[in-house]
Amino acid sequence: MTPHRRRTTLSALASTTLLVALAPAATAAPSPDAVIAEVYGGGGNAGATLTSDFIELSSPTAVSLDGWSVQYLPAAPSPTSRWQVTKLAGSIPAGKRYLIAQAKGPGGTVALPTPDATGTTNLSGTAGTVALVNSDQPLTCLTAADCAAVPAIRDLVGFGAATVREGAPAPAASNTSSVARKADTDDNAADFTAGDPTPENTKGERPGGGDPGPAPEKARIHQIQGTTRLSPLAGKQVIDVPGVVTGVRAFGSSRGFWFQDAQPDSDPRTSEGLFVFTGTTTPAVKVGDSVLVAGKVAEFYPLASGETVANTANQSVTQLTGAQWTVQSSGNTVPAAEVLKPDTVPVPIAPSPGGNIEGLALEPAKYALDFYESREGMRLRVDDARVVGPTDGFNALWVTSKPGQNPTARGGSNYQSYADANTGRIKIESLIPFAERPFPIANVGDKLTGTTEGPLDYSRFGGYVLQASALGQHVAGPLAPETTRKQREHELATATYNVENLSPKDDQAKFDRLAGAVVRNLAAPDIVALEEIQDDNGSTNDSVVSAEQTLRRFTDAVVAAGGPRYEWRQINPVDDADGGQPGGNIRVAFLFNPQRVSFVDRPGGDSVTPVAVHQEWGRAKLSASPARIAPADPAWQSSRKPLVGEFRFPAQGPLQRSVFVVANHFNSKGGDQPLHGRIQPPVRSSETQRLAQAKLVRGFVDSLLKADRNANLVVLGDLNDYVFSPAVQSLLDPKALVAPMNQLPVGERYSYVFEGNSQTLDHILVGNRLQKRANLDVVHINSEFHDQASDHDPQVVRFLPRTGIDWIDDLEQFLYGLLP
Repeated sequence: MTPHRRRTTLSALASTTLLVALAPAATAAPSPDAVIAEVYGGGGNAGATLTSDFIELSSPTAVSLDGWSVQYLPAAPSPTSRWQVTKLAGSIPAGKRYLIAQAKGPGGTVALPTPDATGTTNLSGTAGTVALVNSDQPLTCLTAADCAAVPAIRDLVGFGAATVREGAPAPAASNTSSVARKADTDDNAADFTAGDPTPENTKGERPGGGDPGPAPEKARIHQIQGTTRLSPLAGKQVIDVPGVVTGVRAFGSSRGFWFQDAQPDSDPRTSEGLFVFTGTTTPAVKVGDSVLVAGKVAEFYPLASGETVANTANQSVTQLTGAQWTVQSSGNTVPAAEVLKPDTVPVPIAPSPGGNIEGLALEPAKYALDFYESREGMRLRVDDARVVGPTDGFNALWVTSKPGQNPTARGGSNYQSYADANTGRIKIESLIPFAERPFPIANVGDKLTGTTEGPLDYSRFGGYVLQASALGQHVAGPLAPETTRKQREHELATATYNVENLSPKDDQAKFDRLAGAVVRNLAAPDIVALEEIQDDNGSTNDSVVSAEQTLRRFTDAVVAAGGPRYEWRQINPVDDADGGQPGGNIRVAFLFNPQRVSFVDRPGGDSVTPVAVHQEWGRAKLSASPARIAPADPAWQSSRKPLVGEFRFPAQGPLQRSVFVVANHFNSKGGDQPLHGRIQPPVRSSETQRLAQAKLVRGFVDSLLKADRNANLVVLGDLNDYVFSPAVQSLLDPKALVAPMNQLPVGERYSYVFEGNSQTLDHILVGNRLQKRANLDVVHINSEFHDQASDHDPQVVRFLPRTGIDWIDDLEQFLYGLLP
């Protein structure tokens, strides 16, 4: 899981008490087993609920305490200060607590549960030092440095303003708060937090006669993982879980390690790998360490902002929290990684019961998501993998284990239907420190040659992730940005380009790159429909709705790049009514080259007035130009309204033909459930609104073609849906609108790359009478590259507009068809 993006979702878990045996600091050695878990000195004081002070120990394995002691030193010892000793006996059971009662005060109302040992030391309520010693002889050290050199001290905590401590002191306690361990890094400040006292004895008893907690269970990893997506031991404490460490995440707020059982069972449904979550604490284990782990089994759901476990569609990660472990040996051979070959992962993505699949028994030989779930936390490997999703801003990329699965012409994986999700795709992140091995900066079609391997994780950003402990060698491919041909004199070139929230707040480099692409890569089309044009102060949320500065700066950049002086037409939206980035007042706009086309300006078009189609002398005519389609209809709530314009080509002369262009930006797919989620098939909730929007646009198309069946019509833009989707399919009709993209080879039908899937969200559709005259080119300059000016690729259609007189149109097509 990408650490940056998981930070907020793990903030609550980061405060969970984690009793972890970690690496030694420079000045001390950690306890290999027993540690001080909690210290409370406010018992019986004013405002306290508990009547007694206490010290609590814990250990991941059973430890005899015969002959041991806990000892207390004041926070600011003088040369004559002496350690106060409480002798111990008995043992700490594995995964349990050991409670030591200390002095009792006059206040408080709740007694401790029956202690496992009793002393008379009067602990300070705010500051002091407690040491766990494997001897009952009083300590003599009075400084942190001297105490760090005493081998008998197994653990030590200085809290408040304590002079003797490990690292910086733990927080101060109080009459109502203790200090409790969350880790063991030999830095008391990092290892302890202040909170409510929680005394518990070896029987699991708590204050007030609380019932003992359930006894911890010995378990192996495959028993914890189980045969479904949810652990049968979720919520239970487990101990003595064996395995070999296979990967360590040492950065971010979701740190921890993976370990894998070297003695797997025979059930293909049960994973042999597991993640141990340590929050913001780096676990002091190394790959190859043989460990015994104790902790609480939990299902972690990576959540988006506003989501809850109840309503998320994401799958969970089975993990251990509040963990303790012991390293039994180091340098062991890690279990071999399973190689993902072209036929390893099934093609069907998941069972489709029409709901939650978590309770279904896994079928790893039948479904891709079941296959990956049955390997959760285990080591997987891909060899000589082709990149199908470029490196993103979070140091992740996508490769495929199925190079022959729906390949695009440029090395990607083409998403062709809901039934074929390209299950060879897998996300790659890295556990290798970037200072040691920078993450590959890769484009689609590049390769990671050799071996890429590591434990399998899960993230809400793309699903299953291979956390690489070894990365293949990055080999760049031949991919280069495309350039389309210049339109011929008789051809009208019309393009669509989503410029990704363009506003004057963007630096000049973005304007220059986008404008340069229009001039050089798109060969300066005659008409350009731009999506995601923001108002003149971008994301500043005020009453500004004009985009004059945005469009002027863009068209100036086109001229500076050697292009024509475009004019523009657009309609300012009602403030904050069209969705997109808050304050941005996103909209679509037309650019046009007045040397090649003219715009028919008809008054009456505004943000709330719907366009109508009239017939005049057997030809279609708009009631207003530019104008909007049904802007008050609920289908456009919080969404961009289509912009309709009437153009004439060529710009002057007796042979002018009318051309009607509809620029669109349908509502986003935000809120749709992911392909990799626990709900199958995924619910595409945003589709309902796009379907309604498509029906309104189709209604306009039908009215236009009813007025003039020969009308030159182009419907284009970011429709935010696939060519096979219900929304786009509802626009298409052999007697109305057709998709020139369907005439392209299958491997060239895409304009966007998401999670390793090359897909089509941007479209240019033309009236059916233009089908044989239209030539479409998707110009790949962004989506396949790690360095992008926009996340969309533009596309352009070139055609000879019809005159409406059939014999002239047929003759023109014949003559121009013979020209080079």
